[in-house]
Amino acid sequence: MGRYVVKLPDIGEGTTEAEIVRWHVKPGQEIQEEDPLVDVMTDKATVELPAPVAGTVVLITGKVGEKRPVGSELVVLEVAGEGNVSASAPEPVPATPATRPTRPLTPTLSPQAGRGRESEAPPRNSVPSPRRRGEGQGEGQAARASAPTARRAGEKPLASPAVRRRAWDLGIQLQFVPGTGPAGRITRDDLDLYAAEPALPAAAPALRRRDGVEEVPIIGLRRAIAEHLQLSHQHIPHFSYVEEVDVTALEELRGQLNETYPEREHLTLLPFLMRAIVNAVADHKQVNARYDDEAGILLRHREVNLGIATQTEGGLLVPVVHHAEALDLWQSAEELRRLAEAARAGKATREELTGSTITLTSLGRLGGIAATPVINYPEVAIIGVNRIAERPVVHYGQIAIRKMMNLSSSFDHRIVDGWEAASFIQRVKELIEQPALLFIA
Repeated sequence: MGRYVVKLPDIGEGTTEAEIVRWHVKPGQEIQEEDPLVDVMTDKATVELPAPVAGTVVLITGKVGEKRPVGSELVVLEVAGEGNVSASAPEPVPATPATRPTRPLTPTLSPQAGRGRESEAPPRNSVPSPRRRGEGQGEGQAARASAPTARRAGEKPLASPAVRRRAWDLGIQLQFVPGTGPAGRITRDDLDLYAAEPALPAAAPALRRRDGVEEVPIIGLRRAIAEHLQLSHQHIPHFSYVEEVDVTALEELRGQLNETYPEREHLTLLPFLMRAIVNAVADHKQVNARYDDEAGILLRHREVNLGIATQTEGGLLVPVVHHAEALDLWQSAEELRRLAEAARAGKATREELTGSTITLTSLGRLGGIAATPVINYPEVAIIGVNRIAERPVVHYGQIAIRKMMNLSSSFDHRIVDGWEAASFIQRVKELIEQPALLFIA
């Protein structure tokens, strides 16, 4: 038997480290060759690393959210044969047992067994009502003659340490328990009766207090997004520009094309916007660029590699339609669908998530009226699509109901002047409002 060490490989050109986002194995587990070991992420691309050989997992190194340098040890396997390390390799460090959390000074109420009580122990009524002693409390016990004493708002309930401890164990807040003892003191019988009686139906939903703080580690894709957006705001002075666009004619054309060619890829609004952007950047090359601010060089691209912001379960990804200038409407729609499916399934490759020269972002039906999209650093422009809504507008001197939409865009003001930004968006608007122009080379 020997030891085989699996190290973090060089996943892509320029990669120096990767973040562990998910472990598929644990110490003591037997695995086969090509079984998944761990998912790591770099540049927003998640890569699954398979086992190079069969064996038994002896040690895993690194926890979820930790960044590991290329070439560092990830997994140690016990394999048949000599393996790839000497027999004197260190033994695995036993896992540290999880420490038991200490009880907070202000108790977090636990659910009551068999009752389905929520952790907040909601009040049944804002003013406790007298409760009648139920059966099964013991025939030798006499019914309490005195009615419970109502407490004023904010008044501390009276109870013995033993009753308070029992209320803690049951997950009950004493301020909601009626007390029948002297001066409204809560007895053990009062507490047991409150715990045994089902909640009274309320005419309106009871207001409930919520306590506690949930700690959510920002790791994986969420951390990569946060770091990228922070970098964008630190480096780029954003300039935003919003323009109203009439998409009535475009929507009519889109509907006709989908009805005439049902066998072809379904056309949404985005392929038309892609064609408009491709045509507009031909006359406004300054916006289809990436700015290396450290070297002071602007890289203006002839090809249009259009990033499409896509929402996934893990967060926002930007898959890239490379050479969008070479795709027609249906090819653009097909590539959009393919990339969106790959991104949402976590199967988009590094090449499919990098290299964009300008970005298009849309919230679809949630698009709102206007937005200030954040530029995808180190690009210099991003075009945001807002919701389409029917509005009364002046059309050829008459009030008409038209389908209107806003374009909310942001530009790097170091590179793109206000006039240049407005001229670019006005050209996009012209192409969208007169969609026949999209088919003229």
